[in-house]
Amino acid sequence: MATLAQPAGPFALGTFSAPDDVPFPGLLANGRVIDLSRALDWAPSGMRAVLERWEETLPVLHSLADDDTLDWRPLDGLRVHAPLEPRQIFQSGANYRQHVIDLEVAHRSPGDPRTLEEARAEIAAIMDRRAAEDLPYAFIGLPSAITGPYDDVVLPSWAEQPDWELELAAVIGKPAHQVPVEEALAYVVGYTIANDLTDRATVFRRDMPAIGTDWLRCKNAPGFTPLGPWIVPAESIADPGDLRVTLKLNGETMQDESTKDMLFGVARLVSYISQSAQLLPGDLVLTGSPAGNGIHWGRLLRDGDVMEGSITGLGVQRTRCVAETS
Repeated sequence: MATLAQPAGPFALGTFSAPDDVPFPGLLANGRVIDLSRALDWAPSGMRAVLERWEETLPVLHSLADDDTLDWRPLDGLRVHAPLEPRQIFQSGANYRQHVIDLEVAHRSPGDPRTLEEARAEIAAIMDRRAAEDLPYAFIGLPSAITGPYDDVVLPSWAEQPDWELELAAVIGKPAHQVPVEEALAYVVGYTIANDLTDRATVFRRDMPAIGTDWLRCKNAPGFTPLGPWIVPAESIADPGDLRVTLKLNGETMQDESTKDMLFGVARLVSYISQSAQLLPGDLVLTGSPAGNGIHWGRLLRDGDVMEGSITGLGVQRTRCVAETS
């Protein structure tokens, strides 16, 4: 059963299914959904196909959203899946100033001679230098980690410190390679919500400290990236650099920060990633997570926990944690 939270703007996009039926790309407007595989003349097979023809399709979507004669279905009663299946997921690390400071303090070695205030000041200076030198930190995630915005999240038995990381995700609409910052937002067709779960215990390779981080293991278990519920068109989001990112755990607010705290905004991240890789329609650019993760609170995820994540104008996702059974 889907929630009826209305996203910003006249419509949003998602992937839906009726009970015991196959998923379809849909347009959501006023609490109702239309099947785009039937409403569009060229019958897209999935949401990625819609995004690949975005410029010609966007005006049609506006027309459909206002057409009361179409075969609309109530959202209530439809299953809401992850809004799309990306080919590539680009993730941004250490991109919220306060979050990085908190993490670095939490991971200090027992013999660190600095006071807490000295450590925070030193880390803050490093963050400011990174921002000034324009050096984002990006890595790659797996599409197989994607799950729906209301699906249960299975906590692997090997994950000792599973943690939440709610993030703004930018959705790419056309191939982007070596694009300048000034043009980067033209390649973003919309935004959605991602919760980039991380097992803190396996972030760093203890057997090979010189190698550094192990993003494969700590972030890419099946279902470790709840996505959605919707893709809200970029034109409906006035400023992606001024949105509220909020995560509640069992009803208690743990993360509540503005995207203003990002060191590198969406345009800089897209441009930076495109200098090395080619972004493709339907790809995701996760923009990092703000302060308030479980490692900061000393409270990691466990069986039965319920996470509720919201970002201004993008809706709400709600997922329950379930311990893996043998």
